[in-house]
Parts: sequence; structure tokens; C-alpha cells
Amino acid sequence: MRWAAAEVTHTKSSAVERATSIVLRTVHLAAVVALGAALLGAPMSLAMSGAAAVGSGALLFAMELFARRLHAFDLAGLTVLLKLVVVAVVAGWPGAATHGLAAFWILVTLSSLSSHAPKSVRHWRPH
Repeated sequence: MRWAAAEVTHTKSSAVERATSIVLRTVHLAAVVALGAALLGAPMSLAMSGAAAVGSGALLFAMELFARRLHAFDLAGLTVLLKLVVVAVVAGWPGAATHGLAAFWILVTLSSLSSHAPKSVRHWRPH
């Protein structure tokens, strides 16, 4: 199977955009760690850490879409949307925490694979 990458226009980021991205990525990473800790039983709010992970992830996704570095319907974009939905369900649905830890590790693995895949795979669009 040959991967056909969707055309993505890369734009240079401004200093403000870059700084905002760094802050949001830091908040997102901390929120994901807090979410994992809450799922492991730490005295942390599952709902709050999930909301922070979804909120910061959605803002990062919006920035990438706006800068045209990502499209919502290429593989990377669809992966981000899937991750946001799953985290929202795990964090907001009573009883979902039972299977939440498995979902958490699947999402961490999916995030790593999708982030480090070749560009032609990340920007592939289903036809």
C-alpha cells in the first residue's frame, strides 16, 4: 500500500505563536501526567485533569489547523480528534475510569506512534 500524503501548507510561526505553543504543550503534558496519576489512584481530580488535557489538546489542534500545518481529516488530524474524544469520555463518564487506565496507555502509545510517524503517513488522507 502506498501512502499518499495530503498537501499541507507550512507557515512560519511568529514568536508569540511559538511561545503560546510551548506553554500549551507544557500544560498539556502536565495534564496528561495528572490524568494518568488520577487513573492510578492518586488523590487528583480525574475530571479536572481530563478537562485540562482536552482543553489544551483542542487549543493545540486549533493552532495547527489555523497555521495549516495539519488538516482535520488527514491521519494525524483524525488521530487527535479520536484522542480528544476518548479522554473526554474517560474523564467525564462515571464508571469509565474502570477501563480508563487501559485507554490511557493505548492513547499514550497512539500519540507516540502518530507523532513520530513519517510525514507521508501522518498527512495521509482516507479517500
